[in-house]
Amino acid sequence: MSLMKGVPAVRPQRVQRSMPAGGRDEELARLEEENAQLRRAVDSHAAVDQAIGVLVAVRKIPPTAGFAVLREVSQRANVKLHTVADAVIAWALGETLPQPVKEAFEVVLRRSRLSDGTAPPR
Repeated sequence: MSLMKGVPAVRPQRVQRSMPAGGRDEELARLEEENAQLRRAVDSHAAVDQAIGVLVAVRKIPPTAGFAVLREVSQRANVKLHTVADAVIAWALGETLPQPVKEAFEVVLRRSRLSDGTAPPR
């Protein structure tokens, strides 16, 4: 059915392209790798969001400040952001922070004046 009276609806036709068998294997491998990368990105994003939540709850800071703290700690400690996030989540569950991450948190929180009297992550 067409939205315009008297004009037939035009449906695009799907064009099937033939691909050599080896090309299919390469395309499949590329798509599987892309899928794996996207899954890692989603997992990393979830961990960062959870770590921001920990900082918001413990430090009483807005989420944007929580992300800024995580990012700066990551840069200062020379540790990937998702690794810092995982460490913060583990800290919230009772584990200790790795020393480089702990030291970076102390510097960042002291420098940013986000201190509200609660102890920094240890």
